[in-house]
Amino acid sequence: MAGYIDLRKGIDLYLRFVVDDVDDDSQKPLGVFQAIHNLRSKGILSDYECVQDDEIGRWFDSNLPKPTRFTSSKPPFHNKKSKAISWFKHTAEKHISQIRSLAAILQNHGVFVHMLKAERVGYVVYEDEFQVVAEPFAGEE
Repeated sequence: MAGYIDLRKGIDLYLRFVVDDVDDDSQKPLGVFQAIHNLRSKGILSDYECVQDDEIGRWFDSNLPKPTRFTSSKPPFHNKKSKAISWFKHTAEKHISQIRSLAAILQNHGVFVHMLKAERVGYVVYEDEFQVVAEPFAGEE
């Protein structure tokens, strides 16, 4: 999981932490949050790991805005299947550190976590200081 982050000036780099499973909605690799949720719902996590997951979840609730859109479609959004996926900006160092803690839990259970890096993530439907939510361009990861 150790990775080099390209910090060249003027280049936006986005990071996403995923597992080998595929998300039903986006048909892209499943993100770390959902992967942890899946293990937890199966009763696989230890009590300590559940506490750690709760603490990290509270940290994200306090330190990461909730995206307001997950689709480029026009309202009503509830009728549309969301294909958008979330990416961290490479500058969101504290957030990435928290994600690495969740990745360690997954890896303790034999779930390999990949760090994807991209300069182009697709059609951005939401953006804040730490993240973007984008619908991938046709034919791209």
